[in-house]
Amino acid sequence: MDSLRIEATSCSPLIDFDPAAGLLRIEGESYPENSFDFYAPVFSWLEDYLKDPAPAVVLDIGLSYLNTSSIKCMIDVLEMLDGAHQKGQTVSVRWHYDSDNDRALDMAEEFAEDVSLPFEILAH
Repeated sequence: MDSLRIEATSCSPLIDFDPAAGLLRIEGESYPENSFDFYAPVFSWLEDYLKDPAPAVVLDIGLSYLNTSSIKCMIDVLEMLDGAHQKGQTVSVRWHYDSDNDRALDMAEEFAEDVSLPFEILAH
């Protein structure tokens, strides 16, 4: 399976999914004009990838800002990974946030409450 890489812009995050390593990175700010269009290839790639993933999959997130529609898309990504976790696949999340940003911590904690997979929240 091919990697998925979408370069970051001023309003959309870097998407860097390496299927062989099982490392799925999303970094930057996420407030594209149409979040659902932006994340459509992410959903499609993940759906295909989760049919035959690496032995361990890590979603590594470093998002400093998400608009409302991006939050919905991130919930969808997390639910897809949580579904794989519930089927016995090794899946985890590492959520990085700026320690000076209390709202970013609150948001990460809310995402963590919505899933059953291992969810690590890391300050930097």
